[in-house]
Parts: sequence; C-alpha cells; structure tokens
Amino acid sequence: MTFFSLILEGFYYHKKMSFCTYITTNTNKTTLYTGVTNDLRRRIVEHYSSRGKKTSFAGRYYCFYLVWYDSFPTMQEAIEAEKYIKGKSRSWKEQLITERNPEWNALNKDVLGEWPPNMTIMR
Repeated sequence: MTFFSLILEGFYYHKKMSFCTYITTNTNKTTLYTGVTNDLRRRIVEHYSSRGKKTSFAGRYYCFYLVWYDSFPTMQEAIEAEKYIKGKSRSWKEQLITERNPEWNALNKDVLGEWPPNMTIMR
C-alpha cells in the first residue's frame, strides 16, 4: 500500500464513520450502553480508558466492547437513532445486534486496527 492510498483510506474511513450510533457491552454481555459520536475510534478508546470508573455508566459497568454500530450522514440522524434505540427493550437491542453480529464479537479491532489500544491511540 502506498502512502497516498493510506491517506485516502484514512480519509474515507473518517468520512464514512463521522456520525455513529453504537452499542457497547461488558465482558459478560450483561449490560448494554448505547451512544452517539462523531469519532467512533476515539470514543471506543475513551470507554476503554474509563473502565471501572464510577463517573460514567459505561465506565461503571465496563462497557467498552463494541458489538454494533451504524453511521449516518448527519449528527442529527445519529442522535435520532440513539434515542430510538434507547427507547427499545433489551430484547429488541439484542435482536438488532444479533442481526449484524450473530456471535456478538467485539468489533473494537475492526474499528481501531488493533486491540487493546496502544498508548499512541489512547492519546
């Protein structure tokens, strides 16, 4: 891969992933967290960095394993999707995840390119 193609790939990734609604879970898949972001990579690292901290829901329940996400052309659409999902039952969310990710595999490495994140990504 050439330097130019890496830049284009990064631009495409950033543009494609600009506004995302996502669901994370913990190791035992007992808790789901639904969120919205304009930078999914950064947000997943933030969830990982805050694991175990009582100051946030995702941190308190160790929800840093990405199991579902979707991207939207505008932040407003991503927020609307987040609100819609948050209003649904646990079983509805489980079905949503299972339709796209039947084994509930952590998608963190797919999104970040590595997992766990190294110190360069975490800055």
